[in-house]
Amino acid sequence: MILFPAIDLKDGQCVRLKLGDMDQATVFNDDPAAQAKSFEQQGFDYLHVVDLNGAFAGESVNGAAVEAILAAVDFPVQLGGGIRTLAHIEAWLDKGLARVILGTVAVRDPELVKAACKAFPGQVAVGIDARGGKVAVEGWAETSELSASELARRFEGAGVAAIIYTDIDRDGVLKGINWDATLALAATTSIPVIASGGLAGMDDIRRMTEPDAKILEGAISGRALYDGRIDSREALALLKAAG
Repeated sequence: MILFPAIDLKDGQCVRLKLGDMDQATVFNDDPAAQAKSFEQQGFDYLHVVDLNGAFAGESVNGAAVEAILAAVDFPVQLGGGIRTLAHIEAWLDKGLARVILGTVAVRDPELVKAACKAFPGQVAVGIDARGGKVAVEGWAETSELSASELARRFEGAGVAAIIYTDIDRDGVLKGINWDATLALAATTSIPVIASGGLAGMDDIRRMTEPDAKILEGAISGRALYDGRIDSREALALLKAAG
């Protein structure tokens, strides 16, 4: 069970949004590379990064900050936000990313995702961001008519390394992970699922150790780590003890 610390990048800074609203951004660190290094030193095994500007623009915007992160740390990094072409995927993997996360393009062009999985086995994840149970795209600015489980089924057997499932209605507001929806999605697919959106504190960490949650690959934490609602060492020790 992996606890992924999150770095969300807006205008070159580490921020957290409230409900996916770019106008409701709180800056936590203006040095993303230093923040990444701090997470590594705290004992985390894997870093989750999102280029928020890129998600809206449809292309990388915070590339310099991501490259600085990759130069600063040795643990694996996954990146989402604005990655829409095979060439873009290849370029980022060549720069040292462990895996890329495809969101909007997974809805718009599922065949590209399947092609990417064949070209880069084990290095392509799909981000499923849902509002009211329906998948949102373009940096959460648009909501489709597609359900999260329908989208997941499109990629069954395609070689997707993981699904990052985010409940937008809980993102950045510390209400706790939507465990019911996340575990229900995980039960419908053989693709490993990572929970995202709303992780609020140690209660969510303890929930990760319960038997039914072991179906998941892990969970992502942002604001709760930055706010100190989660003690990283205590959380990591708890997860390690639970196996």
